[in-house]
Amino acid sequence: MNSRRWKLVALAVILSAVSAPLMAHHGDAGRFQEDVSTVSGTIVQLIFVNPHSVVVLDVPDASGKMVRFMAEMGAPSALSRGFGWTKNTLKAGDKITLVGRRVKSGAPYMNLTERAVVFRTETKELLFQTANAVLPPGIVAKTAAPAGNPGGAAFCMASRI
Repeated sequence: MNSRRWKLVALAVILSAVSAPLMAHHGDAGRFQEDVSTVSGTIVQLIFVNPHSVVVLDVPDASGKMVRFMAEMGAPSALSRGFGWTKNTLKAGDKITLVGRRVKSGAPYMNLTERAVVFRTETKELLFQTANAVLPPGIVAKTAAPAGNPGGAAFCMASRI
């Protein structure tokens, strides 16, 4: 193999190795349904960790049996800056409703990084809304997103592209 060809092969191998981790993390294309779904349940735990926080809740299925459901959100820093969240924003026993995109496999898993809303089921208090989400009727927003963060979680979504 001549020197030029060897360098091209080496460059291709290096670029493939560098891009593989990026594709692995950001490869959500086709994983989630395009339409949003609504799920209501009782909080089990808020896992407030990087790179993505996770809401764990029990949701009754059609027969009334409780199903453990998980919903992926943005990083804790994005939730804190954009919405004032802390690790104590959601506590075990809280009743919440999630609007987001469910995983296509049908597993009890939802993505809350775009076209998503989280609100308290009983009071309709808005807790989280991405910039491109449509707010369901009757939801009460306490405060707007902090200054310097127009659109709320838009920066969170951009980090996933």
